[in-house]
Amino acid sequence: MKKLTLGTFAFSLLASTSVFAGDVYVKDIKIHGLERVEPETVKSYIEIEKARLTDDTKINEALKKLYATGLFEDVAIKMSDNIMHIKVSENPVISEVLFDGNDNVDDKMLESEIRLAPRSTFSRAKVQDDVRRILEVYKRSGRYATVVNPEIIRRDQNRVDLIFNIDEGPLAVINKINFIGNEHYSSKELQEVLMSKESRWYRIFSSSENYDAEKTNYDKELLRRFYLKKGYADFKVVSAVAELSPDKKSFTITFVVDEGAKYKIRNVDIISEIADVNSDDYTSFLEVESGDKYNSKDIDDSVTQITDELGRKGYAFAEVEPDIIKDTSTGEADIKFRIKEGARFFVDRINITGNNRTHDKVIRRELRINEGDAFNASKIKDSRRNVENLDYFETVDITTEPKDNNKADLNVEVKEKSTGYFNVGIGFSTVNGALVRTGVTENNFRGLGQRLGFDIAVSQKSQDFDVSFTEPYFLGRRLRAGIDVFHSRQDYQDESSYDSQVTGGRLRTGWNYTDDFSQQVRYTLKQDEITDVGEEASKYIKEEKGKYTNSSIGTTFVYDKRDSAMFTKNGYFLSLGTDVAGLGGDEKYMKFDSKAYWYKTFADYYTFKLFANAGMIEAYGDESVRLSNRYFLGGYTMRGFEAGGIGARDMYTNDALGGNWMVYSGAEFGFPIGLDEMGISGHLFTDVGMIGEPDNLNTNDVYYSDSPRVSVGFGFQWLSPMGQIDIDFGFPIVKEDYDETEVFRLNFGTRL
Repeated sequence: MKKLTLGTFAFSLLASTSVFAGDVYVKDIKIHGLERVEPETVKSYIEIEKARLTDDTKINEALKKLYATGLFEDVAIKMSDNIMHIKVSENPVISEVLFDGNDNVDDKMLESEIRLAPRSTFSRAKVQDDVRRILEVYKRSGRYATVVNPEIIRRDQNRVDLIFNIDEGPLAVINKINFIGNEHYSSKELQEVLMSKESRWYRIFSSSENYDAEKTNYDKELLRRFYLKKGYADFKVVSAVAELSPDKKSFTITFVVDEGAKYKIRNVDIISEIADVNSDDYTSFLEVESGDKYNSKDIDDSVTQITDELGRKGYAFAEVEPDIIKDTSTGEADIKFRIKEGARFFVDRINITGNNRTHDKVIRRELRINEGDAFNASKIKDSRRNVENLDYFETVDITTEPKDNNKADLNVEVKEKSTGYFNVGIGFSTVNGALVRTGVTENNFRGLGQRLGFDIAVSQKSQDFDVSFTEPYFLGRRLRAGIDVFHSRQDYQDESSYDSQVTGGRLRTGWNYTDDFSQQVRYTLKQDEITDVGEEASKYIKEEKGKYTNSSIGTTFVYDKRDSAMFTKNGYFLSLGTDVAGLGGDEKYMKFDSKAYWYKTFADYYTFKLFANAGMIEAYGDESVRLSNRYFLGGYTMRGFEAGGIGARDMYTNDALGGNWMVYSGAEFGFPIGLDEMGISGHLFTDVGMIGEPDNLNTNDVYYSDSPRVSVGFGFQWLSPMGQIDIDFGFPIVKEDYDETEVFRLNFGTRL
């Protein structure tokens, strides 16, 4: 009889126990089918060890865990003679991920959204998840009928290529916009308020007809602002429902609104709860008064102006809260602006997020509040405006996050946008004829806020080439520095029987005294050449044929209070500049130029503009002012007159000779014509101009008068995808007999 040891007794006991309790003794674990995955990796997932007991529950859990790793497309576990056999079939490795059919969304955008990538493990669940992600990208871009079919191409060594075949489908446009509950304003009037527009054939250059859920949410806010400005203080959007058509090609959007009552302001008071603050000192900053209709914008502006003034006077923690007491029975409202002592907080940390490309320092240097400073609402507001004005970001959001010990973090969250532009324009100008313009501009070069630009324009009468670079913070200071290199050739044969060619460069620097007040200093070195002077040209032009070198230094002061430099509605712009030539070169003169513009918009749509430009140039020493440096009026300046159509003119050749000073001013009234979403608007104008006599001319053979010229007219402006296009019809009503006039002018370009 075999001797029974303690060990064999224990094993026999365990074996008998497993028979009765359903447990299995695992003597060893063998793994089959592995190619890349290590056996120890598999064992770490199953959490079953050899020489231990296990059961069906643990085996099933091990099976699920191995599937959950995503490493295997098939797993089987089998027990044989107390040996656990795990047979696996590994998921392939992805060799390439490709996209086909994505004409409107580039590969990089899709690659950033999906999770599968080259060298990652393939699984069908991950593929389906990425299909859903791609469809979501297309929904955000307005394509709801997109179909994505993944295709798998097997390669050797258990590798696959994954191809997402994409049928993008059409953009889902807005077929109809409905309003329910609007009693005081028609559906047509409310549609004008919205960013979203119904699909029309003439909106081919606009994205306003494409459905976007975020745009619809913003439309709700636009409706709220519209009604609150009109006096409906209780207005609310009950719901905004977008219904997709069965073919997934169009949407019907229905806004349900509750207008509420319309209010008029009865009383306005300022109540100060701070001992040292006298309420009467702040009444001049109110934008509302008794008898006005209720307007939320005026109330918000009043809060901002009072808060800013409190901040300037040292009350960094003061808060202004408008208390609106509405009387629904009379339709009147009392407004009490309460000045309170807010919580005393100091800035602990300034956290900047969202700037994946732009360096932190580019944003920090625009902030008017620093770590350790007391919280100041006015400075935070100025900081946000400065960062927005960089034009590097779609959105800028500054929030506070309170912490312990009267401190709070300032969180600056930005969303970057494209700051590089490649433009190609084809157009026609009545001055220069057919033209082609192309250029590349990067306003945030290397993420450092530097501006690099290259432009070239060629037309029937001119050729222009320009390269420029600007460093906004030179030597680590708020000091702009830049360089320009330029070359231009202009055909003046029709106006003055010659061609002009200018080649040169410019060094410049500038700085801000305040956010609105700045100065620029420049040095310019260029060569002017008068060429191709006709045989019948004026003797005064023939005398100037040849090359001249101009070396000048100048400075310009600018005070800019416009609400937007691109799309100005309110504010004003002032500039004063002077240039002195004679630091070497062939020309000696002093030149002064000034500009003034004032804008005021009424009822959100009607903009009134007043403007005035003046300039004077005077030679010194034995020199006279050359033709290329004189002033000419007409064309872009003084509509209704040809380019160079006003001023001194040779009696015999009719060549324009310009003048040594000029004044050009006028007024313009802009108004909508129902094509706002296409960027087309209309305007009425009147221009007034005067130009002075050039020196060294014989009045016996030159027509000249410095009397005012006046023109009136109307026109249209189109902010087209190729740039701004102006069409003007001008009619001179005060002129001289020898002036050259024109009624129609088309210009491809921009002007202040």
